[in-house]
Amino acid sequence: MDLRSARRLLPADAAARAALVCLALMWLAQVVTPLFERGQRQLPTTVVVVLLAAAALCATAAAVGWRRALLAVGAATAVGVAVEAVGTRTGLPFGEYRYTGALQPQVLGVPVVVALAWAGMGLPAWAVANRLVRPVAARIAVGAVALTGWDLFLDPQMVAEGYWVWPGGGAYRGIPLSNFAGWLLVSAALMAVFAVTAPRAGSALAAATYLLMAVMEVLGFLLFFGDAVVALAGGLVCVPLGVAALAFRPPTGRLEAGGGWRRPLAAGR
Repeated sequence: MDLRSARRLLPADAAARAALVCLALMWLAQVVTPLFERGQRQLPTTVVVVLLAAAALCATAAAVGWRRALLAVGAATAVGVAVEAVGTRTGLPFGEYRYTGALQPQVLGVPVVVALAWAGMGLPAWAVANRLVRPVAARIAVGAVALTGWDLFLDPQMVAEGYWVWPGGGAYRGIPLSNFAGWLLVSAALMAVFAVTAPRAGSALAAATYLLMAVMEVLGFLLFFGDAVVALAGGLVCVPLGVAALAFRPPTGRLEAGGGWRRPLAAGR
């Protein structure tokens, strides 16, 4: 089946419904994850990430079509593998860290779910940026902040689960601040990739995916992991961005690849 046939079989409304199903299943997987003993959460963690990536793919497809959505997810996953492979070997740009082997399978020493996570949360962060600002440079900057804000949740949780380690420790829950500087850099590069592959991906559904993840992380750290510091740090960045993106209604018209909005011509012109 070619992409044209797939587009006919899965129109925008079907893609949106598929995204909602993935989000519902992801929410259920997040709820049951704390019921597993620490050290035994690899399966639910993997399921959450896969469903997140699937939801992001479908939400993006509903906005820009399957070809661009698949291209964006594929490019983001490739970027994820590349930066993580370089990072674990050189310490750049995040700092010195390594994977423990708990998450499988791996490519070039990088867990596949980690690479998928760059796409799964990267596209919702890009949607948030697209809904809040217009110039492409501003969208790249806002998207990079939105995605890095998510790592304020992600890294402490994954380190506590034993999925990767920071041998030198750090100021934020044993994580060095260089990690977040590296995240900003890589996230900006990823947003630039999305500006080419999916420039108009700013749907409310994708932005809602971002907000749902943020709220679930806040609740998880408060109620299950008992870490109000991480809940507050990540929540203060991610929740306002998600709420603002959903509250803000982008101008009527078409978002151009270069960053401007093309308004429809008035009738008779």
